[in-house]
Amino acid sequence: MDGQQHDSTIQESQRNDDVAAAIERRLQQQREQAEEAAAAAKVETSFDENYERRQEFRRLIDPGIVRPNAKELALESLQTLKMLAENILQHPGEEKYRRFKPTNSKIRRTLVEPKGTLEYAVEMGFRPEVENFQPFYIFDTRRTTDLNIGLAMINETLDRETSKKEREERAKREAKEAELAAKEKLKRQFLDDRKSTAMRQQREREAREALAAQRISSPSRPPASPPVTVTPARTGRRVPRMRGTGRTLSGQTVADADDAGEDIPPPYKDESEDEQDEDE
Repeated sequence: MDGQQHDSTIQESQRNDDVAAAIERRLQQQREQAEEAAAAAKVETSFDENYERRQEFRRLIDPGIVRPNAKELALESLQTLKMLAENILQHPGEEKYRRFKPTNSKIRRTLVEPKGTLEYAVEMGFRPEVENFQPFYIFDTRRTTDLNIGLAMINETLDRETSKKEREERAKREAKEAELAAKEKLKRQFLDDRKSTAMRQQREREAREALAAQRISSPSRPPASPPVTVTPARTGRRVPRMRGTGRTLSGQTVADADDAGEDIPPPYKDESEDEQDEDE
């Protein structure tokens, strides 16, 4: 009896532990959900606060930088601005990364000469200053937010242009491959046609040679006469005959055998014969 009570006590304790663990897991899930909701709310608030500022930077890039400059130069200028911003964010305590000289050859070619690039640097937080009669653009550390937003818009543009360039290059490459494949197909068809023609000519030549050899080996025969078509005689019909009498060259009168027994008119006499009879 005591053993059964002990086992029941152990089972009850285990159930209590399981319930406590389940409650703890549930509370942990609720805390995580609350943290995620707070983070999402913070991001949404940040989005609302910086939306207009992002739009301003987008307009500074396009049409400000992209349209008036050559495409390759505009992208190179954005790469330079990106490098300046990333150096400041990665090395916040080093002063050398917070300034640049407009007289530097690369800076002059990519930021000073192109349109809209220096204006973008100023919007990110750089301000022009002169030290020891040397011009500089120095970053204002109080404008880190603008620097981050400007860098994000640069990355957005570069990613879009990079994807677009990759698509264009892929399309050109596929078009070139398709053209080469079409040329190769035409070449194969041409070679196949030549091969087929050569084989056909070979067969015809062999046939002519075989026919010539057969004519030489076999004796000559006279050409066969064309067949004569015999038309059967018509039977059962009687050809009508001309009935009457006639006179031969000697003057003798001849009567048709079928006219025998019929009255035969007297023979015809010429008038000259009558005159001769009278003279006699």
